[in-house]
Amino acid sequence: MKDYILSNGKNIPSIGFGTFKIPDEEAPNVIIDAVDLGYTHIDTASVYGNEKGVGEGLHNCVKEREEIFLTSKLWNADQGYDQTLRAFEESLERLKTDYLDLYLIHWPKPLSKESWKALERLYSEGSIKSIGVSNFTIPMLDELIEASSIVPMVNQIELHPQFPQLELREYCLKHDILIEAWAPLMQGAIFSIPLIGELAKAYDVSIAQFATVWQLQMGTLPLVKSTHKERMVENLQIPDITISHEDLERMRVLEGSRIGPDPDNFDF
Repeated sequence: MKDYILSNGKNIPSIGFGTFKIPDEEAPNVIIDAVDLGYTHIDTASVYGNEKGVGEGLHNCVKEREEIFLTSKLWNADQGYDQTLRAFEESLERLKTDYLDLYLIHWPKPLSKESWKALERLYSEGSIKSIGVSNFTIPMLDELIEASSIVPMVNQIELHPQFPQLELREYCLKHDILIEAWAPLMQGAIFSIPLIGELAKAYDVSIAQFATVWQLQMGTLPLVKSTHKERMVENLQIPDITISHEDLERMRVLEGSRIGPDPDNFDF
């Protein structure tokens, strides 16, 4: 699989391994397994409560730190300029590393512009190789970009066949912002959609593989997650298929609503 290339020229592996809801005590072995099976892009967040376990797993895995693309995220309670600097150092300590490949503002908040200035500083100092945001809508991105000197390199959002975010995808493409997709399998709901099952069967692939191919064909980066080795392997094995224009059009009947929180009205 080819890497994506961010707006600053940095490479980012095109499939990420998500760690949401993986307990801290289980994370070391899960991360070791994931890296052993071929994952080189690991995504965590301070609010997941597993940075320490992720760091331990990476410290004891078969690859060197520079071979891993590691992402974490700034939580809402830590937003603000000085608070962001402190939270970042605490994440580094838990992750047993002296830099991050990508650091994101996890959710848009009133202090996001101040938090972004802290990320810009850490980026200029080299403590973060790339910076971005998560769950930002078009107006939120417009506001942040207008007040900043660096355009976010990534926007990590909910994106899947039921919620393809067409306008936001076009906006991010225009501004050279890579979209990472959380919940690419709709938190498991995709396995119950008859049309997806039918199409996966027609292409002779699993539903998970079909969903990942769809993401990559859309130019987005899926963050897959499983703690079962056989599914971890399946999620990383991308079949050499192209979903036809006709089938993509058929899938448009699925377009509907989110399965996760709406950044515009969700109160943290």
